[in-house]
Amino acid sequence: MSPIPFSFELFPPKTPAGLERLQASVAELRPLGPEYFSVTYGAGGSTRERTFETVAWLREQGIDTAPHLSCIGSQRSEIDEILDHYRNQGIHRLVALRGDMPSGMGEPGDFHHADELVRHIRATQGDWFRIEVAAYPEFHPQAANARADLDHFEHKVKAGADGAITQYFYNADAYFAFRDDCVRRGIEVPIVPGIMPITNYLQLARFSDACGAEIPRWVRKRLEACGDDLEAIRAFGHEVVLGQCQRLMQGGAPAFHFYTLNQAAPALALCRDLGLA
Repeated sequence: MSPIPFSFELFPPKTPAGLERLQASVAELRPLGPEYFSVTYGAGGSTRERTFETVAWLREQGIDTAPHLSCIGSQRSEIDEILDHYRNQGIHRLVALRGDMPSGMGEPGDFHHADELVRHIRATQGDWFRIEVAAYPEFHPQAANARADLDHFEHKVKAGADGAITQYFYNADAYFAFRDDCVRRGIEVPIVPGIMPITNYLQLARFSDACGAEIPRWVRKRLEACGDDLEAIRAFGHEVVLGQCQRLMQGGAPAFHFYTLNQAAPALALCRDLGLA
């Protein structure tokens, strides 16, 4: 039995080749015994149909699935339609997010923040869904300050969230400090660390600059020194993330959520070395 639960995130593929890669990754990761696979949802619902297709395929395989649902740019009737669709599929877990406004879309829709979406799900669906929300140990890049970010998180929990999955990070102290701040506020839902394997430095740097996740300077410098040597990047990245996960486990993290980017090997290696397999 795994020492702690874990789950994997997928994104809906755009091409037949991408679908084959996703299905092959799921085939490798499923035997590890994850709690569920989550499936992302593009800005403003831009991947809605592909998300539906991916979720439907996972459900056909008998896999517990947690679709992401972002509300920005959506009307209440559209959200209700999606909730009914997932309920009819027997899905009991959602990842409820505000999401990003897609470029060119001027109207934010009926929901401006994730706590409004959570409250609406609870009001219309009762306790049918377990609701996960996002948490930001290094604070959301659009938050006015750390206190305001904690306020936003508290609002989501009070609206009815059952748990949270964090943005990825490479500083375990940030996670522990965020968790302790939540405890002091009486926020008791499990806060699951989001784990991003390091396989491609340029891609990771681009992601991190966009979402506000800090790559520690010493990690950046070591990765930069690897140049184009992908094998060296992956070996060093595995060492960094493995050490972080071990420290998080020792510090009482309730579970792990691995951002796979539809690649099985990096998450598989971490799970094996952590004794999760």
